Parts: sequence; C-alpha cells; structure tokens
Amino acid sequence: MKQITHTSLVDPSAEHSSVNKTAHDSGALAADSFAGHAKGKTGLYRIVKATGYSLDGFKAAYKFEAAFRQVVWLNFALLTAVIVMPFALGIKMMLVVASFLSLIVELLNTGIEACVDHTSTAKHPLAKIAKDVGSAAQFLSLCLLLILWVMALSVLFY
Repeated sequence: MKQITHTSLVDPSAEHSSVNKTAHDSGALAADSFAGHAKGKTGLYRIVKATGYSLDGFKAAYKFEAAFRQVVWLNFALLTAVIVMPFALGIKMMLVVASFLSLIVELLNTGIEACVDHTSTAKHPLAKIAKDVGSAAQFLSLCLLLILWVMALSVLFY
C-alpha cells in the first residue's frame, strides 16, 4: 500500500506573516466576516433562506448525480411498499428511517465528491480516499436497508 504524506497548505516561510496571524486569530467565521453576512440573519428569514438552500441542494443532486436519482426512486418504491404492506408500526418506522438514512448518506457522498472535484480533478490518493470512503458509507447504508427489509419480510412471511 502506498504511504500518503501530509502536505501543508501554508507556506512555511510565511507562517509568521501578519496575514496568516490575522486570519488565525480572528476565526474562520467571525461575526463580521463576509461569510457571516452571506449566511443571513436570524429568525424566520434565516429559516426561509435555509429551506431555499436545501431545495437547491436537492435539485442539484437530482440533476447532476445519477446515483442520487437511483436512490430516490429506489426509496420511493420502498416507501410506497411500506405504506401498503401489513407491517407493524415499529417495523414501518424502522424501514422509513433506513430509507431516509440512505438518502442522507447519498447527499453527503455527493457533497464530498463535489468538494473533491472542485478542489482538483487530478488523480490524488487523498481524493481517492475521500471519494471511496463516501462510497463505502453509502454501501453500508444500502446494506442496512436491505438487511432491514429482509428481516421485515421474514417476520411477515414466517
């Protein structure tokens, strides 16, 4: 296995410069920073803006990520089956939670992949690890979904 070495993004010769010290001392998202202003205020306005950002995220994931579309349609079919199948309420709740978990993990995996691709499309061992770990998380969530469905169906038919 190849060894991955740590690379620093800070120039060692500039480590004591006033720019680095100011950025470090002020914190990444200070209250008066641009990011703080871009995020909006508090209260209902912030909730409305956050909802809009979430809808934009759903739309982007659905439009640009085939894996997300597949998981959406798989879970749509499974959630429809949950409604019509004569499972106990506890089993239905467990299956719904597992379905939402697989969607959440796919959204996070899509976000990781977008961040990695934004940083660089060049092959890099750390980029591969980030993408592979996100994929492994999605694989586990889908395995959980499959196991829970098999268990639920076995209770129903045996």
